Amino acid sequence: MRSLTYLACVLTVMALAFWAYRENYRTQAAIDDMGKIRREIAGLREDLGVLRAEWAYQNRPERLRQLVDLNFERLLLVPQEMGQVVELGHVDYPKPAAPVEEPNVDPASEEQKP
Repeated sequence: MRSLTYLACVLTVMALAFWAYRENYRTQAAIDDMGKIRREIAGLREDLGVLRAEWAYQNRPERLRQLVDLNFERLLLVPQEMGQVVELGHVDYPKPAAPVEEPNVDPASEEQKP
């Protein structure tokens, strides 16, 4: 009986060691994946910073004025004036459709029907 207990203990220890071994390598793989993801995020943030700088460079007011002057005949762009802007209350929105009324039904009359 004692030998069966020792055998069960040894098998349990071996099973737990195998489980710990597998969990260790799974954890190491997950840590490696997280490192790759963090490096990728850092690269994407750097790319985003470059794109923002390029966007700011392309949207300089002097450059935009030059583009408007070059393409004036084709686009007919003019500076915005104060009279072109109206308040939201002055915009004539279409009227919403009138709600459909349902016929009035008396609940007492429904209860009396067989």
